[in-house]
Amino acid sequence: MRRVLAALGVSALVASGMATTAAAAHAKPDAQKLHAHRACASPSAGRVACQAQVLVDSAGVVPKSSVPPSSGRTPTDIRSAYNLASASSGGRTVAIVDAYGYPNLERDLATYRSYFGLPACTSASGCLRVIDESGGSSLPRFNTGWAGEQALDVDAVSAACPDCKIVVVQARSTSFADLGTAVQTAAKQAGVVAISNSYGGSDAADSTYGAYYDHPGIAVTASTGDNGYTGASYPASSSYVTAVGGTSLVQASNARGWSEAAWSGAGSGCSSYNAALSAASSFGTGCAKRAMADVSAAADPNNGGLAVYWPTNPNTSTWAQVGGTSESSPLIASVYALSGNTAGAANAIPYANASSLNDVTSGSNGSCPTTQWCNARSGWDGPTGLGTPNGTGGF
Repeated sequence: MRRVLAALGVSALVASGMATTAAAAHAKPDAQKLHAHRACASPSAGRVACQAQVLVDSAGVVPKSSVPPSSGRTPTDIRSAYNLASASSGGRTVAIVDAYGYPNLERDLATYRSYFGLPACTSASGCLRVIDESGGSSLPRFNTGWAGEQALDVDAVSAACPDCKIVVVQARSTSFADLGTAVQTAAKQAGVVAISNSYGGSDAADSTYGAYYDHPGIAVTASTGDNGYTGASYPASSSYVTAVGGTSLVQASNARGWSEAAWSGAGSGCSSYNAALSAASSFGTGCAKRAMADVSAAADPNNGGLAVYWPTNPNTSTWAQVGGTSESSPLIASVYALSGNTAGAANAIPYANASSLNDVTSGSNGSCPTTQWCNARSGWDGPTGLGTPNGTGGF
C-alpha cells in the first residue's frame, strides 16, 4: 500500500478522503487465496496461445477491485528492480503483437497510467496506435483472454518505459500466419525499434515461419512459455528473436533492494529445427541447435506479477495481478527501446554484454538431462538465459 500512496501522493489521498477507502478495497482481493489461471486456451496445431497468467479466486474469477492488488508490481517497482529509473527512450516505439480485439484498450490504458502518475499515452497525441494485422482499422472481434494479454503488454511497456510510444497490432486469429503477418506490419511502422510477442506454440522451423520474425535493426522479443522445462516453443525458438524467460522477483534487504530466482514456470529447451546463435557459442548451452532463453525478467504471477487494469468482459475491467512470460517479453522489448541499441541482430547484443546483466543463479523449472537447461546457475541457463536487466547496458 505504501508504494501506491507514494505514487499518488499521500497528502492528495488524505485530502480527498480516499485513503481509508483504498485500504479497504485492497484488503478484499489480497485476503483471498488466489491462484494463477492461464488467460488463453492451449493451442491446436499451427496456432499459439498467449502466455498471460492472472490471479483468480477459488471460483476462477478475477476479484473486482477499484485499486491495484498490494502485492502487484508497480511501475516504480519495475524501474527500481531493473535500474531503469533514469532511463529514457526519447519517444521510441514499442510494438505489441497479439490476436483478436480489445475495444477498451485505450480507456483501460489511461486508467493504468493515470493511477500510477504516468504521462498520458493516447491516440489523439500520437503516442498510441491500434491497427489490424494489415495496418488498417478493421479491428478483429473481442476475445477476453487475448484482451487481457494486451492489457498486460501495454501496461508492462508503460511501467518500464513511460515515454515509449506504443503500437498494438491485432491479428485476426491465433495462427502463425496471421500473427506473423502482424509482426511484419509492426516492423513497417514508423519509429518501431522493438516488437514484443507474448505468445507461443510448438517448436517450429524458421524455414517455415522465420521470414515473419527476421527484422535486422529491430529487437523482436518472444516469450519462452509458462510450462517449465518442456522443450522449445516458437517463436521463442526462432534464431531471429530474443527469447525471454522468467523470474520470481521479490523485495530484499540487499544493496539492490530486490532478489530474483528462476520461476518454476519459465519455459526452456532446445529447438529441434533452428540454428544455434553464434553469439551464444561460448556460453555452454548444451544445445546442438537454438537454445532458449536469452534473457529474462519478472514473470512469476505470485511473486513478480504486475498490477494490471484487466478486462473481464467487453465492457468492464478491474485491477488484477498478472504474470507469465507474457510479462517478461514486453519488459525486455521496452529495455531495448530504452537502450536505443538494436542495430543488426539484436539478440546477439546481450551475449556481448553479459556482465552488465543481473545474473540469476538460483531456482529451477523442472527436471532435465543437462543441468543448465532447467536449473539457474552462474552464466547462461535455460530458465533465465544470461539474466535480467541492470539498466540498459546489457542491451
